[in-house]
Amino acid sequence: MQTVLKTPTPPAESLLETATLEVKGMKCAGCVKAVERQLLQNPGVATASANLIAEVAVVRHEANTISADRLAEFLTARGFPSQARSSETLRLGRWQQERAQRQQQAKQQYRQQLATAAALLLFSAISHLHHWGGPSFPFLDRIGIHWLIATLALLLPGREIILDGALRLRYGMPNMNTLVALGTLSAYGTSCIALLFPQLGWECFFDEPAMLLGFILLGRILERQARDRAAAALEKLIALQPAIAQLIGSSNTNASHPHFRGSREHREHYLDEPGLAVPIEQIRIGDWVRVLPGEKIPVDGQVTLGQSAVDESMLTGESTPALKQPGDEVVAGTVNQNGAIAIQVTRTGKNTTLAQIVALVEDAQTRKAPVQKLADTIAGSFAFGVIALATATFLFWNFWGTHLWPEVLQATTMHAPGAFVSPVVPSLKLAIAVLVIACPCALGLATPTAILVGTSLGAERGILIKGGEILERVRQLNLLVFDKTGTLTRGQPAVIDCLPVASCTDERLLQLAAAAERGTTHPLAAAIVAEAQRRELPRLEAADFYTEAGLGIAATVAGETVLAGNLDWLLERGVEIPSEVSALVCDRAQAGQTVVCLAADGRYIGAITLEDPLRPDAPATIERLQQMGIETVLVTGDRPEVARAIASRVGISHVFAGVRPEGKAEIVRQLQQGEAIDRQESLAAKPRVVGMVGDGINDAPALAGADVGIALCGGTDVARETAGIVLMGTTTAKLTEIRLFEVVEAIQLSNATFDKIRQNLFWALGYNLMAIPIAAGLLLPRFGLSLTPALAGAFMALSSVLVVSNSLLLRHSGLFTRHCSPHAH
Repeated sequence: MQTVLKTPTPPAESLLETATLEVKGMKCAGCVKAVERQLLQNPGVATASANLIAEVAVVRHEANTISADRLAEFLTARGFPSQARSSETLRLGRWQQERAQRQQQAKQQYRQQLATAAALLLFSAISHLHHWGGPSFPFLDRIGIHWLIATLALLLPGREIILDGALRLRYGMPNMNTLVALGTLSAYGTSCIALLFPQLGWECFFDEPAMLLGFILLGRILERQARDRAAAALEKLIALQPAIAQLIGSSNTNASHPHFRGSREHREHYLDEPGLAVPIEQIRIGDWVRVLPGEKIPVDGQVTLGQSAVDESMLTGESTPALKQPGDEVVAGTVNQNGAIAIQVTRTGKNTTLAQIVALVEDAQTRKAPVQKLADTIAGSFAFGVIALATATFLFWNFWGTHLWPEVLQATTMHAPGAFVSPVVPSLKLAIAVLVIACPCALGLATPTAILVGTSLGAERGILIKGGEILERVRQLNLLVFDKTGTLTRGQPAVIDCLPVASCTDERLLQLAAAAERGTTHPLAAAIVAEAQRRELPRLEAADFYTEAGLGIAATVAGETVLAGNLDWLLERGVEIPSEVSALVCDRAQAGQTVVCLAADGRYIGAITLEDPLRPDAPATIERLQQMGIETVLVTGDRPEVARAIASRVGISHVFAGVRPEGKAEIVRQLQQGEAIDRQESLAAKPRVVGMVGDGINDAPALAGADVGIALCGGTDVARETAGIVLMGTTTAKLTEIRLFEVVEAIQLSNATFDKIRQNLFWALGYNLMAIPIAAGLLLPRFGLSLTPALAGAFMALSSVLVVSNSLLLRHSGLFTRHCSPHAH
């Protein structure tokens, strides 16, 4: 469970730092709430968010006011052993070593707890066999043996529970252990009084605390195993990071180094020489590392020698290995398959793609869904409420209930009919049942387990979802806005035609255009420059660049003022355009092509036609979204003819063309607020929940302004702050290949995950609303049915296991196979 609490006057965001603490001892939703409250007591802390599954707390605090170590010490002193997490070593070799140690300790603890739970339950079952017509064991029926077993149960397996519960109560933060401790100690204490003072007529029930602790321990073992399975996907991602790299050159090594000069055969022969095994923490940017077939790539980098197929499925979900050649990008955690390669390191440690993915998935655990607010509110005072209900239950049955319905005394005890029965023990049993059947753990696990499974499952498919609030907003989406270039199209336009005037040549036209376009990073400019390089044309130098985003660029080239841009932009600058050129632009635009017009010193000198191919799965993506009831809109800076042609090919009806980058955010705002938009009369003016799908570069304002931003960012750019969902892809030096259908998969995964959250919360809240009244004796007067404390404890343990298990079902839902998604090749 996660909750974000804020101080009344938080400092400016720019003055805040983030500290991550590893926190032990959180058992239920009440513990999460307690950790957050304790952290917020420290001066300078703005927000605190704790996560029960990940066992971390993320704190935003004023810089230079308090340190992470001080916060950890503060929590430790209050019964939550904590330590500050080191960002540099979090996901490297040390983390894996610590994880292995924790797993070994956990296995040993599981075995001990399982043996203890089995012994307690076995003893309790054997001692009750004669009540059900089974054999009798006189030795085990002795009250002294019962007292001894109960005492040992409290002193050994129950000691940790009782001490922790008492400590939480001392600090005013009662949790599940507090409720169990109160229940077991009440049963034990009452039985001791009954044993010492038999004249009171009270019943001894030493077997109840023993059986109760047995069920609690067994339930926690099952719950922990289920939680471990829920966290397994994230741990699997973290485990992709190799601990060792084979170093073959230091950061001072470059292409002029003796090892890397000479023929290709000479350079690739160097791949066969032994490298130096170096811990991954010691690898630096610029180092050269060798990766043999079958090994995991240890860092992000660029292939410099050799070529090989690389399996990137664990990060992108793409099952087909990607061919990597010199110049191509590779990322840490992927697997080299069939050839030795040398890599020059570009990112290490927490900056690698793998580390960023893990960071995003972990961060998602601390971002709550708004639907969790109800559970947060209940969890904050849950234990106090249960204690009050248990007290009220005891008082009611002891002073009124047993007098109104005297027959319940026989139903709740083993006394013979007609024998005197004191109401104290039956009333206390019902109160204890209320204490132990209440389950704040289920409330605490409902949201984080579903988010953990869902976000981890998405990360395995190259879909990164940034938290619970995104999941809830995705469920409400009813309109998606698509950018064109780099979203519906591949974002890799190519020159298909040069159309110079009679006084100019193809080569001269392309030279001037390339010189001017080097002043911008627009994909069309890159395509023109690439074509000039492909033709090996002499490079012309340019100066005095002036750019108007989405329209064109001006520069001085070889003494001439060169303009390169769309037709209307050149007309606005007084360039006379032949009529046949206008017709040509319209014809090419209707075919989905883009025309860049050029002028030199005010004279039109020609045009260059480019085409950006559609993503193969774009039509299927739009069709599926419309089947899901989501409207689609295309917003682009391109000419209306081009925009309409692309929209027609993919199946989008509503088009906004000629929109500058800053105008996209305004259109998103208008769609959200239901304002009438003059250019789209067919689009009904009504408020909508709007998602924006873009490449994350020119679309940043629109991505940030949309209710849900979905960024197609490529395999090495996963930390887009403006997007709530990031779609990865297979990245090379030449192309980032992203399946657009991942937009559909991201929405389906978000919906399925949020459904699990709602199911879990429904079960957790419904269970407590039904179980507590039954434990309090609701069914006693009419049906003579009640729950013993031990049985109540078993139900409590089962409820948590069911919540976690339901979240785990998300991995087996066939989510990504139900609808066959087309792959781009």
